[in-house]
Amino acid sequence: MADKPIRADKASAVAELTESFRSAGATVLTEYRGLTVSQLTELRRSLGRETSYTVAKNTLAKRAAVDAGISGLDELFTGPTALTFVSGDVVEAAKGLRDFAKANPKLVIKGGVFEGRAISAAEVTKLADLESREVLLAKLAGAMKGNLSKAAALFQAPLSKTARLAAALADKREKEGAEAA
Repeated sequence: MADKPIRADKASAVAELTESFRSAGATVLTEYRGLTVSQLTELRRSLGRETSYTVAKNTLAKRAAVDAGISGLDELFTGPTALTFVSGDVVEAAKGLRDFAKANPKLVIKGGVFEGRAISAAEVTKLADLESREVLLAKLAGAMKGNLSKAAALFQAPLSKTARLAAALADKREKEGAEAA
């Protein structure tokens, strides 16, 4: 397919899509059949600034994916296809698509590319089920703080045991001294 020559007017569109594939952290393919222009506009707004939602011809998108070095998407380029190029937080974009698809069942998530590997629609849903980056970092920090507190208590335990032992010996000697007198 990449061997066929393309017209000059479409070459710029392929180059633009290729650059989008290369620069995006993830790409999600969706079918938008039956959605109105206002619904697509609402979807674009809900995805945020770091995510672009582009409607593209399947032949041009296939060629751009091949040019970008991405494989495994050929079966997803059927029917009307829109590409979601995610430059920011992939989890937030996946959540936005999932939530919009729940509210508008005509939007169908087909699959996509994440970290250079083709993923299925189910894997996109798994990404959406993850907690946000900030929440995961907060949990990691809490776990690390807990482990550090445990380590500090563990290092302090022998010192406190020694202090209690010394106090007990001093009490015993005082008791023995009081009995002897």
